[in-house]
Amino acid sequence: MATIKREGFDDFKMSIFSIIAVFITLAALAGYINYRYIRLPSTIGLMVIGLGMSLLVLLIDALGIDLRTPAERFLGNINFSDALMQGMLSFLLFAGALKININDLAKEKWVVTALATVGVIISTFFIGTAMYFILKVIGLSMSYMYCLIFGALISPTDPVAVLAVLKSVGAPKKLETKIAGESLFNDGVGVVVFIVLVSLAAEGGGHGVSVGEVLLLFVEEALGGVVFGVVIGYIAYRLLKKVDDHSVEVLLTLALVCGGYALAREINTSGPIAVVVAGLLIGNYGRALAMSEKTRDHLDKFWNLVDEILNAVLFVWIGFEMLVLAFGRDNLFAGLLAIPVILLARLVSVSTVVHTFKYTQEFSERAITILTWGGLRGGISIALALSLSGGVERDLIVSITYIVVIFSILVQGLTIKPLVQRSRK
Repeated sequence: MATIKREGFDDFKMSIFSIIAVFITLAALAGYINYRYIRLPSTIGLMVIGLGMSLLVLLIDALGIDLRTPAERFLGNINFSDALMQGMLSFLLFAGALKININDLAKEKWVVTALATVGVIISTFFIGTAMYFILKVIGLSMSYMYCLIFGALISPTDPVAVLAVLKSVGAPKKLETKIAGESLFNDGVGVVVFIVLVSLAAEGGGHGVSVGEVLLLFVEEALGGVVFGVVIGYIAYRLLKKVDDHSVEVLLTLALVCGGYALAREINTSGPIAVVVAGLLIGNYGRALAMSEKTRDHLDKFWNLVDEILNAVLFVWIGFEMLVLAFGRDNLFAGLLAIPVILLARLVSVSTVVHTFKYTQEFSERAITILTWGGLRGGISIALALSLSGGVERDLIVSITYIVVIFSILVQGLTIKPLVQRSRK
């Protein structure tokens, strides 16, 4: 019997399956190794193992066995930016929002809003301005607009790795709510600021673009995301209230995330912000008023599992991305110089917000220190950097971003626990 080779669609499905299979397998192996031997906080340990595997590939390559080429070819066929920003991020944000108590968040709403908006904007301009002069001093040229773009993509915090540590050491509830709430919303705001600046750069540095146009774009993305999130969250809530079957209700939340995020992109509003708002509505009102105890149990277990699997894949992937990034001596030096700049920008933005609200809001001891050091950078910053158009400036931004993210997760992530413990003494 003749064998018919089906091309095109089947090949594409196999390619996607192979990619998923490789990363799930690597994440599972890394998780096992970390659990049995290293015992680091999960996300940090997974990234450390990913980096270790990358270094092992480079070492074997230096010994004359070419593993680097197939590894680079495999990673080069995957768009990290698209995979995270147009896929994984929606699930991670929704899973995180489900766990936030909206009443606790409401008590901290002004602080969280200020950290996620004013804080991001202050940090963006501080980092952009400082890096513009630093890069000029060390002989690396980058326009001020691209320095601001770098500031925008590196300013959003990604404390996924540190939240588990804060809970394990009994961090003050108010502080935990501030960090969690800020992380959920400043990702969306940071992406909006990034989009605005990239649009200005495409228009020749903003020449011919009015302040009104910039504000309109910001409103469409940020406020539009909030409104759209409320709408889709309410629709999902009404549907959930009509059903008493956990499998259908879990499927409805999946549809909310996938369909809502995709539709937000089509109507040019912020998908991350919309998903967070919808997640808060379902996690609080949906769970309390539209679900049975059995459904709540299944929903929590399902989204916890999704969150853990995607985080495992993401942080292993970050570790492996080192293989396809070019780290010249100058880029490495620039990345190391950027670390204190970004920490100082974080300190300035956090201090500004805390001192503004210190007479009306309660802050725990060393709140500024913990908020500053606990503001980890992660995969979103790398994804935004990789989404930029190719060129010398893009390569420099990607290298600096990766160095900052590695430092942030490894050094800050591993030292936040003793910092919180000391603050409680």
